[in-house]
Amino acid sequence: MGPKKQKKSGGKNKVGKAEKLRLQKEEEERRLQEEEEARLQAEQEEAARLEKERIERERMKKLEAKDQERREDELAELNSLQEKFVCAQRWKTEYRAYAKWEHYIACDGSPDPTVLQEINTFMNLWREDQNEDIQFVMEKGEQVLNLIEKLQFLLLDVPPSEITEKETAQYQETILELENLLHQKYNEATEHLLKSAIMYEDSDTGNMQTVIKDKNVTFCIWANLKKKVRFKNHVFCDTHHGFDLPKSLAVSSIAVRILHTHYDHVSPLWLQCQRVPRLEVLDSQELTQHSQDNAGEPEEEEKEAKEEPNVTAEEETLPDERNSAISFRGNTNSIADTNEVTEEETEKKSENLEVTPEVQIPQMEEKTSEEEEMITDESTVDLQQFVPVGGVYRIDGLQLPPQVQQINSWCVVELLDGGLEAYPYPPQESEDTPHPPIQITLGLPDSVIYWKEPMIARWDPAGKQWRTDGISNITYETQEGNITFEIDAFYTIAFLQDIHLNMPYQAWELRPTSTDEAVFVITAVFAEVQIQIKGNQCMLAAVVVEEKNVLSHLIGKWMCPVTLRRALKKCGLNIFPEEYSYKYVCVNQKVSEHLKADFVKDEDWSLYMFNGQRAQKLKITEASEAFSMELEEDTEFHSTLYHMLKDFASKEAIDKVNTANFLFVDAVYQLLLATRVLMYS
Repeated sequence: MGPKKQKKSGGKNKVGKAEKLRLQKEEEERRLQEEEEARLQAEQEEAARLEKERIERERMKKLEAKDQERREDELAELNSLQEKFVCAQRWKTEYRAYAKWEHYIACDGSPDPTVLQEINTFMNLWREDQNEDIQFVMEKGEQVLNLIEKLQFLLLDVPPSEITEKETAQYQETILELENLLHQKYNEATEHLLKSAIMYEDSDTGNMQTVIKDKNVTFCIWANLKKKVRFKNHVFCDTHHGFDLPKSLAVSSIAVRILHTHYDHVSPLWLQCQRVPRLEVLDSQELTQHSQDNAGEPEEEEKEAKEEPNVTAEEETLPDERNSAISFRGNTNSIADTNEVTEEETEKKSENLEVTPEVQIPQMEEKTSEEEEMITDESTVDLQQFVPVGGVYRIDGLQLPPQVQQINSWCVVELLDGGLEAYPYPPQESEDTPHPPIQITLGLPDSVIYWKEPMIARWDPAGKQWRTDGISNITYETQEGNITFEIDAFYTIAFLQDIHLNMPYQAWELRPTSTDEAVFVITAVFAEVQIQIKGNQCMLAAVVVEEKNVLSHLIGKWMCPVTLRRALKKCGLNIFPEEYSYKYVCVNQKVSEHLKADFVKDEDWSLYMFNGQRAQKLKITEASEAFSMELEEDTEFHSTLYHMLKDFASKEAIDKVNTANFLFVDAVYQLLLATRVLMYS
C-alpha cells in the first residue's frame, strides 16, 4: 500500500507542475500580446500625430505662402491708409504756420518764444525791470508760464522731421532760462516783501505772516520779528501749510517761505517733455525713397538726440536747484525710422513689413533699457517709476533783511549787495553736532488725485535727483488732506506717485457715437476714465472713482490730445505708459468690431495675437481657462492687425474706416498711442 500511495502523490505533483507551466505560458503570451497591442497603438498614435503635424505644416505653409503673396498689396493699401496721417500732419503744419502769422500781425507785445531775438529781448527787459511788487511778479509770471507751455507743447507735438536739433536745443535752453528768470523774480519779490515785514505784523504774535496766491503759485511767508520761543510754530490760513521750528531758530533773525508752485520747474526737463513714441508718416510716393536714403541713420539720430546742449543760467544767491538738467529721456526718433520698408525688402518678401506702433514700441524699449543708468542708492527716487504730482514746495529758511525805517516823511532801508540770502541750518560750523529737526505740515492740493499715500522726496541740487533721505516721522492725515513730516534742513519737497498705479487697465473700449465722433473708455485700477473725441479735439467726459465724479475742473473742456495728456498727468491721473513701463506692467490684448453706439456683447469679443511680423486670430476666448496658440479655423496670416481684422470685419466697418475724417483718425490714433491699450490692458 505504501509504494502505491507514493506513486499517486508523485502523479499529482507532475500534474501541478504542468498546470503551472501552462499558466505561465498563457501569462507570457498575454503579456506579449498586450505589448504588441500597445506597440501597435503607439505606432498608430505616432503616425496620427505625424500626419496631423504634416497637415498642419502644409496648412501653415499655404497660409505663409498666401501671406507672402499679398504682402506687396497690403503694403500699398497700408500706404493708402496712412495718407490720412499725412493729411493730418500737413494740416497741423499749416495750422502752426497760420498761428505764427496771427501772432505776428497781432502786435500785442508778447514775444514769440521760438524766435531767439524776441524772447531774449523779453527776458532782458524783465531782468532790468525794478518793479518788485509781488502781485506784479505773479502776473508777469503767468505770461512766462504760458511761454514755457508753448515751447513744451512744440517739443511734444511737432514731429522730429519738422524740428532740427538746433531748434530743439534752443527751445530747451529757453525753457530753462525762463524758469530761472521766473524764480529769480520770485526771490526779488520775496526780498522786497521781507524788507517791509513790519507792515504785515500780526497783532497776536508780533511776527509777520502773509499768504499771497493765484492759480499758479502760493507764497506763504513768515518773518520772526519778535524772536520769542513760544511763537516758534505757525499755520498759514487757507493753505494748511505750517511749520514748527527748533528753539535755536525761534530766537534768530529768520524768515520762513513755503513757496508752492503748482508746476514742476525742478525735476529734469526730460520728465516734462517726454514725447510719445510715434509713427512718422510720409507721403506714399516718398515712403520707399525715404527708407533707402535714411538707411543706417536711426542710431546716429538717436545719439544726437541724447546730446545735452550747454546751458548758461544767471547765478543767484539762492541756487537754482535744477540749473542744467536738460537732457531728454523720452524717445524723439520716429518709429518709422526704426522699421521702415524698402522696395528691395518688399521684393524679397521680407517679414519686416511696416507694423503698428503698438508692436514696435517694445523693440525700442528693449534697446533703451540697455542704456539706462542703474540706480544703486536706495534713497534715490527712480523717476521711471515715480513722478512728482501736485507741484513743488520750496521750503526756505531766509536771512531776515534790514527793515524799512520811517524817518519823518522818508522811508529808509539798508541795501545789501547779496540779495536774498539763505539761513544756514544746521550751522556749517557744527555739522557733526546733532540738531533738532524742522517739522513741516503741507496741505495737499484739491485739484490733484493721490490714489495712495504719496512718497515724500527732497531735491538734491548737487546730484540733480529726488531723494528720500533727510525726511522722517511722516504722518499722512487722509481726511484733512495734510502730510506732516520732519526734515533735517530746509529743502525743496515734492509728493511723488507711482506712474503705474492704474495699470494694467482692467478694460477699455472705443465706442463710436456719430460720424467722426467716439467715446474712449478706460477702466483703470482705481477709476473709470471717459474721453470724448470729436474731430481733432478730445474732452474729459468723466472720471468715476467709487461711483463719484472727480477732477471736475477738467470735465467738459475741449483740447488736443497732447494737452489732455499733460493735464491728466499733472492731476495725478496717469494712464499713459512711458517707453520703460513694460518693466513694471503685465499686459494682454483683445479686439472687437464696434459699429454702433451701444455696448458689445461678451460673446462678440475676439482674441488676436500679433508678434510684430504676423497677425492671427486665436481659437481661445476671453473665458478660456488656459492660453493656447491654436488658431481659429478660418483665420489667415496677415502682416498687420488691420488686415487681420479685415478678414472678419463687415463691409460697413471697413467703409467707416476708409471714409473717416483724417483729423478724427489722427486724434484717435494719438490717444491710442498715448494710452497703448493694446499692450497695457
